This record gives sequence, C-alpha cells and structure tokens, in this order.
Amino acid sequence: MSARLLMAALALALLAGCQGKPPPTGVQGDPERGRIALAQHACRACHMIPGITGPETYVGRPLVDLAERRFVAGSLPNTQANLVRWIRDPQSIDPQTAMPAMGVSERDAIDMTAWLLTAKK
Repeated sequence: MSARLLMAALALALLAGCQGKPPPTGVQGDPERGRIALAQHACRACHMIPGITGPETYVGRPLVDLAERRFVAGSLPNTQANLVRWIRDPQSIDPQTAMPAMGVSERDAIDMTAWLLTAKK
C-alpha cells in the first residue's frame, strides 16, 4: 500500500472514530453535537454538566444523571420532548424560573438533550 493510500485510510478511520456513540433507543439527536452546543450556549455558567468543563457553579440544578429523574422543571414528566421545550422556552413552563431563554434552536435543543440523557458522571 502506498503512503498516500495508507494516510487516506488512517484519516478515514480517525474521522469515523470522531462520530459519537449513537443515542439509546428512543432518544433523537446527536449527543456529541449536543455536548458542543451545551458549551457554546454557556450552560455550564449555571449548571454542573457531565463532560462539559467549566467553573464549579451551583446557580442551577446539576444536570448529572438527568435521565434518571422522574420530572424536569419541577413538574414535567422527564421526556426528551419536555426537555427540549424547557431548554427552548423555560418561561412558557414556569414564568418565575430564573433560567433564561437562550435562543436555542430546535436542532441544538434536541442534540443537547441527547447528550444530557446519555451522559454519565
């Protein structure tokens, strides 16, 4: 095998390895893209989030083991659809919440919830 072919094969193997694990059955979105979106939207400024580096803040509830919770936002059943709603427009669910509307797109919210529902400590 020529050096060029070997380098191309190696590059393809590395790119294939960059694709994150697929989310569990029933969870839509791309968890790895969600991890990036969580960082870009500075969610770590208020929440402790597994796999996202940042300051140790305790403004909002930690998002560790989110998939294990029965409810989100105090009263919503913990489903991906409800998490997407909460992330995109928290005041529509709880007008008194301190969580700001961050202008998160539908796609980013789906990907963010894919990360949050699959991330472990």
